[in-house]
Amino acid sequence: MFARMFRTKPITHHSQSGLRKCLSAFDLALLGIGCAIGTGIFVLTGIAAATLSGPAVVLSFIFAGIASAFAALAYAELASSVGGSGSAYGYSYVAFGEFAAWIIGWILLLEYGVGAAAVANGWAGYFVNTLANFNLHLPEVWTKAPSLGGIINLPAFGIIWVLTILLISGVKQSAQVNNTIVIIKLSTIAIFLAIASMHLNSSNWHPFMPFGWFSTLADGKTTGVLAGASLVFFAYFGFDAVSTAADEAQNPQRDLPIGLLASLTFCTIVYILVSGALTGIVSYTDLNVSSPVAHALTKLGYTWSSTLVATGVLAGLITVLLVLLYGLTRILYAMSRDGLISPFFSAIDPSRQTPVRIILMCGFIISLIAGFFPLGELAETVNIGTLASFVMVCVGVIVLRIRQPDLHRPFKNPWNPLIPVLGIASCLALMAFLPSATWHRFLVWIVIGVVVYFIYSVRHSKLIPNE
Repeated sequence: MFARMFRTKPITHHSQSGLRKCLSAFDLALLGIGCAIGTGIFVLTGIAAATLSGPAVVLSFIFAGIASAFAALAYAELASSVGGSGSAYGYSYVAFGEFAAWIIGWILLLEYGVGAAAVANGWAGYFVNTLANFNLHLPEVWTKAPSLGGIINLPAFGIIWVLTILLISGVKQSAQVNNTIVIIKLSTIAIFLAIASMHLNSSNWHPFMPFGWFSTLADGKTTGVLAGASLVFFAYFGFDAVSTAADEAQNPQRDLPIGLLASLTFCTIVYILVSGALTGIVSYTDLNVSSPVAHALTKLGYTWSSTLVATGVLAGLITVLLVLLYGLTRILYAMSRDGLISPFFSAIDPSRQTPVRIILMCGFIISLIAGFFPLGELAETVNIGTLASFVMVCVGVIVLRIRQPDLHRPFKNPWNPLIPVLGIASCLALMAFLPSATWHRFLVWIVIGVVVYFIYSVRHSKLIPNE
């Protein structure tokens, strides 16, 4: 049993996985953009500016983007050479062995599952506010979790099931919906930038760094540019979802690196422009609200634009949800195919060519979490899980360069091992700036994962020991 824990998996691209190979490099890039541009830019930008970074939130996005760029280059190399639909889980299985792969897979379940539930809650808040703009008011008991005095957050619960049904219909249909909504979302951002450019006031950028680089308050909370980078990092983990689509990419060895790097580059530019414009049109002290972009436009007197942006945000968060649910189902599919969770879930529906059982299970669980639990600060828990998986991917590049130097690498990192080392260092630094409570929740989740592994996974793994 214990020997198997450290056995690595042979490299295979699962060309006969049963999933439909229909996604182009363009689809993959929009998949990453669809997941990345959402909560981070429409919600966390204002919170980070008001409470952590001030106008220097622009620097927070730049630092988070640099760390993500190092990780993206590592992802691109492993995606082109190792393949598989399990993202960092699959790469860790090849580089480190089964136990490390399970831990990373378990972390990814937290990243995608809790992330989806958190975004569903954010979407529900925007949905209720948008209806209120048209004098349509939902009873509060149907828009709040029981702990907040309600019965269920019905909009959050419902949107998960709408997207679950869409995912069951097929990945190509889901990608087409994502591509369409991404265009709507980017149009909304373009309108905001056009309006903001006419109302920039440089005095709003002073002081530029009111919270400094980094400091710890008496209550243990952290502030400053680097603490802001740790929070807005939530905006960057969308590109990881591109690597979960390997089994459905038309030419994964070429298209995955393109999709990963194109989506990250594009999103970083957008984040810098929006955060700079947002803090340039209103004081950063006014941005600690759930919808800072719409709030800023309302303060400028553009009430119609505020409603338009809120509508665009609703559409944008739907694509984030869609890609998160998609990535979660594909990671679980890979784990089920390897026997680490029940093989019952890896069955592919022959007509739709989708893992229907896993999609239904994810829809059921995530909808309950989104409907009945207020998630609050769990965005930070998602961040620490994402950063941990990024570190493992960067380490994996170094390990495989040593263990398998002759492995065919269609995309190869320049300046090896400098790039992955910088990725490890920058991601660990961002993890260090996260609050201690986030670390505690993360470690509890890891312990639960270890227990599940030894109770079930290690006994049912399909990995055949080498004799």
